[in-house]
Amino acid sequence: MAEKKMNKHKHEHSNGKPTSKANHQVNGMASEPEAPLRLGKDCDYDCEIAKLQIELVKLQEWIKYEKLRVVVLFEGRDAAGKGGSIKCISQSLNPRVCRIVALGTPSEREKSQWYFQRYVPHLPAAGELVLFDRSWYNRAGVERVMGFCTEAEHQEFMHSCPEFERMLIRSGITLVKYWFSVSDEEQEKRFQERMINPTKRWKISPMDLESRKHWGDYSRAKDEMFAVTDTKESPWFVVNSEDKKSARLNVIRHLLSLIPYRDLTPESLTLPPLVKSDYVRPPMRNQHFIPVIYQRKPSKAKELKSQSHPPKSLAATA
Repeated sequence: MAEKKMNKHKHEHSNGKPTSKANHQVNGMASEPEAPLRLGKDCDYDCEIAKLQIELVKLQEWIKYEKLRVVVLFEGRDAAGKGGSIKCISQSLNPRVCRIVALGTPSEREKSQWYFQRYVPHLPAAGELVLFDRSWYNRAGVERVMGFCTEAEHQEFMHSCPEFERMLIRSGITLVKYWFSVSDEEQEKRFQERMINPTKRWKISPMDLESRKHWGDYSRAKDEMFAVTDTKESPWFVVNSEDKKSARLNVIRHLLSLIPYRDLTPESLTLPPLVKSDYVRPPMRNQHFIPVIYQRKPSKAKELKSQSHPPKSLAATA
């Protein structure tokens, strides 16, 4: 039923008011240009990401309104830019609607379960968007290469995964799969940056260091995975992430293009006046305030006013 809904809205959307070719709109965005736009010359990154995030909010409201269930998988090489793209997508969205799932190492109990079982509880309910920062494809990648699963377990995954995803789609879930592709030279550059940047050092795990010995093995595992799981029902979309900012813009725009939506932005509201009462607040000295280490410099007018009229009590402020 959900799939029919999606197709219906897609039909309605494509048959909206006609527009000129130069000004054709797709889900509120201009159509694809004939040649890629160059950041810093043809367009500004901050302006573009701001516009796309507004469209993401519209998509979010449509997902809520239509009670859609959307799953987006982010896979790819280490340091390929998956996390940054997920952050840009979720930054302006309601965390009650858009959830990020980034599971850690499975417990002994989870290892004894049906492989897909630990992922199923994180699938979306109606009106939710779930972003998987890595997913069940760990079995075809790191587990396969680093020997964390047996050959039989890997073969079972390759056999079961396409059918598992078909089940999700038949149930009405919209499934989108992104693979972030980066060259070994660019990955090396990003690893070196993480080594010296204390705010990014946590991103490097012992497993990341060990995986550097297996670049070719990961390439082979990815190609084998694509050969089986890049299906008509659930294709892989490859993101060129040599440049992180371009990759973020491209993946957000592509995601917006996959799900037809309408602008449900409510009409402008009038903010009612604040109603105060005669209630007398207790003195603020009775509360436990954190130390004021940083403080915004007051404007000249406020500074002169405070000097001429010092406050009599702290009770008036909230």
